[in-house]
Amino acid sequence: MGKAGTGPEEADGGTSSDSMFAALLEDSAEELYENAPCGYLSTLMDGTVVKVNGTLLTWLGLDRAAVVGRLRFTDLLSVGGRLYHETHFAPLLRMQGEINGVALEIKQADGDRRPVLVSALIKYGSTGTPLLTRITVSDATDRRAYETELLRSRKAAEESARQARADRARLQQALAVLQQSLLPASLPVIPGVETATYYHAASPDQLGGDFYDVFPLDGTRFGFFLGDVCGKGPQAAAVTSLTRYTLRAAALHDPDPVAALTTLNQVLYERYAGNDPRFCTVVFGVLEPDPGSGHLTVRLASGGHPPALVLRGGGTADYLPTPGGLLVGALPEPRFTAATATLAPGDTLLLYTDGVIEARTGPDRSELFGDEALRAFTAEHAGASAGAVVAALTELLTGLGEGLDDDTALLALGATASGPPPNHTAHTPAQHTKTMNTP
Repeated sequence: MGKAGTGPEEADGGTSSDSMFAALLEDSAEELYENAPCGYLSTLMDGTVVKVNGTLLTWLGLDRAAVVGRLRFTDLLSVGGRLYHETHFAPLLRMQGEINGVALEIKQADGDRRPVLVSALIKYGSTGTPLLTRITVSDATDRRAYETELLRSRKAAEESARQARADRARLQQALAVLQQSLLPASLPVIPGVETATYYHAASPDQLGGDFYDVFPLDGTRFGFFLGDVCGKGPQAAAVTSLTRYTLRAAALHDPDPVAALTTLNQVLYERYAGNDPRFCTVVFGVLEPDPGSGHLTVRLASGGHPPALVLRGGGTADYLPTPGGLLVGALPEPRFTAATATLAPGDTLLLYTDGVIEARTGPDRSELFGDEALRAFTAEHAGASAGAVVAALTELLTGLGEGLDDDTALLALGATASGPPPNHTAHTPAQHTKTMNTP
């Protein structure tokens, strides 16, 4: 009789479902053993197989009669599997009484090998005597394929990373050579003048945009400039190269600083006007030593560049005002600002790029170094040689670490007593500049 509220058809349907479910549970233990998803076998303590299921026989490709009572467990293993069984598997099993998930290989009748994971358990009698070893063998073919692919992928990734490191090293080497070509190989020896330079590229993976140079104009006067090209990379390098050679050529034609910057502006504006404007900030000047007095007359003009600092031998440091100078190459007819200064022996003219004043300081690197901090710092070294001033600034900037995250260049021109400059200011970039440094 069906339950209350349940019709005869529903009752019959429920009975039919229960019968089908019960039928699924009527598999015999022997059938479950024979057709299990893993291999089973039992061996005597000497390893002789006394029982094996159909699943494992199928994997082996052998008949039951050829295995039971005739082969030992080790006979089913590959050569490597036998060695591991004797040296590790069997000793651990005897010592622990069981062992789980050991990776081995079984050999098949067709000569192939099948990776498996083996677990074993010793069955003991009532007196504690070991009677049988029960062994479970799980197919690890898919796992081995996965591990092989994982290993292949790992090796491929490691090789790719090694190749990337090698490619980056070659790129950095090429960039370092190119960067050096954008800086003067050496600076001229100027009687009564000491020159010192510093160069820092923010990244070894990019060409810096800062530049400087000192060169003779005639027998008594020397041109100099320091600047910063907008942007980085190959495009900035092209502008740097064009700027350097244009200023040199313009100065030889007309050494007036304003005229030189005007010529450079015309070249850059005509070359880059349009969809890809390129411009720079630069200070260009002419240095004229007076051998009789030891004084240096400096005439310079600025195109949008931070003002130069004049460090006096008496212990002061002040900016040389050049207000209103516009970026070079940005407008067709800009106005450039000129200034004149006289350096007595012991005085130094310091030119720098904005990487100095925009360096980040403070515990959290959130503050800019700034103009006033630079003036105060250089005032503490006023009266020192140009080399000593640049060395002190180099130490300061290097100490900022990651706070110095932009390209930076320094050029110091110091008036000395009559005679050639000291030997330690030979001005070769390898000795007196830091090129391609990273923070």
